[in-house]
Amino acid sequence: MSTLKSQRQLRALCPFRLLLIKPSHYDDEGYVIQWWRSSIPSNSLAAVYGNAMEAAAREVLGAEVEIEVTALDESNTRIDTPRLIRRLRRGIDRDGGGALVGLVGVQSNQYPRALDLARRFKAADLPVVIGGFHVSGCLAMLAQWPPELQAALDAGISLFAGELEGRLDRLLVDAAGGRLAPIYNHLGELPDLTGAPTPYLPAARIKRTMGKRASFDAGRGCPFLCSFCTIINVQGRRSRHRSADDVEALIRANAADGTRNFFITDDNFARNRNWEAILERIIALRASGLEISLVIQADTQTHRIEGFIEKAAAAGVNRVFIGLESIHPASLKGAQKGQNRIGDYRAMLQAWHAVGVLTYAGYIIGFPDDTPESIRRDIRIIQRELPIDIMEFFILTPLPGSKDHQQLIQQGVALEPDMNQYDTQHVTMAHPRMSRADWEAIYREVWDLYYSDAHVATVLRRCRVWGYDPKHMLAKLFAFHAPIVHERMHPLEGGLIRRKVRRDRRPGRPVEHPLLFYPRFAWDFVIKYGGAYRMHRHYRRILERVMAEPDPLGYTDLAMTPVATDERERLQLYAAVASA
Repeated sequence: MSTLKSQRQLRALCPFRLLLIKPSHYDDEGYVIQWWRSSIPSNSLAAVYGNAMEAAAREVLGAEVEIEVTALDESNTRIDTPRLIRRLRRGIDRDGGGALVGLVGVQSNQYPRALDLARRFKAADLPVVIGGFHVSGCLAMLAQWPPELQAALDAGISLFAGELEGRLDRLLVDAAGGRLAPIYNHLGELPDLTGAPTPYLPAARIKRTMGKRASFDAGRGCPFLCSFCTIINVQGRRSRHRSADDVEALIRANAADGTRNFFITDDNFARNRNWEAILERIIALRASGLEISLVIQADTQTHRIEGFIEKAAAAGVNRVFIGLESIHPASLKGAQKGQNRIGDYRAMLQAWHAVGVLTYAGYIIGFPDDTPESIRRDIRIIQRELPIDIMEFFILTPLPGSKDHQQLIQQGVALEPDMNQYDTQHVTMAHPRMSRADWEAIYREVWDLYYSDAHVATVLRRCRVWGYDPKHMLAKLFAFHAPIVHERMHPLEGGLIRRKVRRDRRPGRPVEHPLLFYPRFAWDFVIKYGGAYRMHRHYRRILERVMAEPDPLGYTDLAMTPVATDERERLQLYAAVASA
């Protein structure tokens, strides 16, 4: 007993502190985008945290070293760098232990913020490493180092490319020994996920997201070739998946913390070769009494995979995100998204509705043939002929790591140099048929076009026929429309109650005087949330009118009608575009 106590005392004298930070990015005024409650959890942070806790349990730095892991998501937590630096330095000075600061899951639009944070920690003589899709995508696809990566190396900041499973031990050992390498490149070694540590975040972290939803990747890799996608060039095109046992253990661990709502972050869960075993295990867990809810992402061919949609619904999938991208075959072909065939859209969407699953569709604005007029026409066709519930829009963006970006760099095309703009909400390249101003204007306009009063009422009428709760549907429609109108942010980047810290402003932007900052922030708050309140009241009045309509189950429209053989002759989906 005394020996065990002395061992614990020794361990307490030699801690190693691992600080994991998922950075946010800057808004158009240079302030960090942050919320009291953020929209969705970070699976990258959960994956790294799960690996770190497993490494700590294995005592990879020796039995005398206790690894203390802290995970922070800047989208819902302020990163107070002076306080964090004081805490880390005080611990090192007191007990001689080590530390490592990891900026994890850094996307291209988050890289400037990540680099700013990393420089502050490095200036305090703390070892720092940046990983994520921007670093990995650039190393995977570019022949020359982009200046922002070179800037990190010049500052003594290490870069990590690839996936962390099986590679964290070396990173921790190198950091503890004071010999971090400049670059850790594991892109050529995609790990097997079977038996790998599963993504996990403490309940206190999960509670900072709306809906208290956890996330995990059941697999990685996608077989398709979409030219705007970065994932296939970082995680590969071969399906690598977790076992049903691993997924069950993950769900049970989260359920013990009170979390039973999950976002499966596979870019395309339908192409996970183990989808059936995983869904059947989750179905069994639900049968045992666990009330599990799932959100997944899948492609437009899911209705052709025997049993997939039915088993997904039985496993608790209540929402599916589908990359519709366009109703123009020529645009889809140009983006190498041949798996999207517009003739399948209606059948696929109706198959999901038949099992009670809401459909979310992503749509890209800015393909080469797009014009403001054609985009407006396309939205009208979608509203009338495709039974989509929620639509979210993205500006076509050549993300570093994608084939699009690689080709434009090789061709010497001028691109936006500020990575903070690569958030699919800002124009970052020239368009052959639209000016920058026109492109940005139509992107803002399409949200109001789709979420018009008339179409909100149509979606509510459809949901009554399909058996959805109209109040819940109204909440979702509002949640996707309000952020772009009142915060000028994509709903996936939005959250509940914006936080803005006066001193957390992008370097190069002046720190505003308190007498200017706080009154303006308070006034903006009143204007934005007053407008959001009025919008919600307006939505409620639309719901009231729809609920007062007689014979709700008798409602039908063109989008709801079963697929028929003569559709190519009577639908605008085929007639409006020559390539159709």
